[in-house]
Amino acid sequence: MKINSKILKFSAIVLIFFTVVTSCTKDDNSPGYSYFVSKEFKFSYTRGYINSLIDIVSISVPEVSNLKPLVASDINVYKMIYKTTINGHQINASGLVCVPSTPGDYPVLSFQNGTNTVSANAPSELPSDYSYQLVEIIASMGYVVVIADYPGFGESVQVPHPYLVAEPTIRSLVDMLFAVKELSNSELPGISLKNEYYLIGYSQGGWATLALHKAIEIDYHDDFNLKGSACGAGPYNIFLLLQGMVNLSTYPMPVYLGYILNAYTSYNQFTNPVTDIFKEPYATRVSSLYTGLLTSGQINSQLTTSIVGLITPAFLSGFATSPKYASVRDAFNNNSITAWHTYKPLLMMHGAKDTHVDPVSTENMYSAMVQAGTSADICQKVIIPNVDHGDGVVPFMIQSLLFLKSLSTSN
Repeated sequence: MKINSKILKFSAIVLIFFTVVTSCTKDDNSPGYSYFVSKEFKFSYTRGYINSLIDIVSISVPEVSNLKPLVASDINVYKMIYKTTINGHQINASGLVCVPSTPGDYPVLSFQNGTNTVSANAPSELPSDYSYQLVEIIASMGYVVVIADYPGFGESVQVPHPYLVAEPTIRSLVDMLFAVKELSNSELPGISLKNEYYLIGYSQGGWATLALHKAIEIDYHDDFNLKGSACGAGPYNIFLLLQGMVNLSTYPMPVYLGYILNAYTSYNQFTNPVTDIFKEPYATRVSSLYTGLLTSGQINSQLTTSIVGLITPAFLSGFATSPKYASVRDAFNNNSITAWHTYKPLLMMHGAKDTHVDPVSTENMYSAMVQAGTSADICQKVIIPNVDHGDGVVPFMIQSLLFLKSLSTSN
C-alpha cells in the first residue's frame, strides 16, 4: 500500500519535533551536566507516616524515639542515575536521593550501605524496603540524603561489584556527590544545597565512609565542605581482617571471604589464581556465587564455615610472609585505609562482641588516627558492650545521627 509523499514528509517533521521536545529534561539555559543523567520520582513520605514508623521501631528499640523531635517535614524519594568511571570506562551508576518537601537550603548526608549480594535488593531497586526507609526518613530531619547503589548494582549491574576495592568505590561515591551538586532548581524546585556534607555508614559502609572521609578531606576539599562522619564496624585494615579470619577454626560468614576474593580477582588486585587461596570445589564455585541472585545465607551454604576446609594449607601457613602471596598482601594493604591526621569530626563505633568484623579493627584504627596526630576531641571511639554485628546497626544509627546533628547545630 502506497502513502502520499507529502504526508510522509509532514509526519516525519512532526515526529522529529515531538522527539526533540519530549527528550529534553532541562531548559536551554541550564548548564550541561558532567555527572547527573536523570532522576525518577519514587514516592513521598508524610510527617505522619515518618512519626508512625519511628513509633513502631521505638516499641523494640526505645532509643529511636530520641529522633522524633528532629522530624520537620514530608520527604520525596527519587532514583538518580549518574555517570562514573570503572576501569577507565564511563558507565551509568545509580542510587537514591531523598529530599525534604519543604523548600529550603539543606546540607547533604551521604549514607554508605552495608554488604549486599542481591541485585534486586539494591537501594534504588527496593527503596521501600524497611531498612532503607529508616535511612530515607533522615531527609525529614533537614538533609538531602544520598544512598548509592555502588557499582555492580542498579544501573551498573553489568559490572562486578568492587567489594572492598577502594578506587572504584570511592570514585563512584564522589561522582554521585558531584551529580547531586548538579541538581538545579529546575530538577528539584525550591531545593538548594548547602556546602555542608555529612557521611555515615556501617560494616562495608563503615569502611567506605572512612575511605570517602579521607578522600574528601585530602583530595576533594575544594569541592565538598566535609563537616563530619560516623563509621560503624568497618573492616578498615583488610590485611588484618583476613589475618584474623585465617587464624580461626570456623568463621560464620564465609560469604565475605568469597566476596573479597571474587572482587579482587575481577578487578585485578592480585596475580594469584583463586586456587592458590580456596580449596576445591569452592575455588571453582566462587565465581558463580556473586551474580546478584543469591543472598548471603545462600552463598554461605555453598561455601563452608570451616577455615581449614575452605582455604588451602599453603595460604594458611604463608599468607603473611611467603613470597608466593606478596601480591595478595599488597592488594589487601592497598585497599586498607591508612591513618592520617584528620581535622574533621569523626565518630567510630563497634560492637564489642562482633563475630563478623573483629572490633580490633576499630580499636586499631582509632589508635592509629590518634598516633597520626588526630585530636581525641576530633576522633571519638565508642565500643558498644555485648553487641554483635547485626545488633549494632540500630544503636550505631541513633548515636551517629545525634552526633552529626550536633555538628550541624554547632556550625
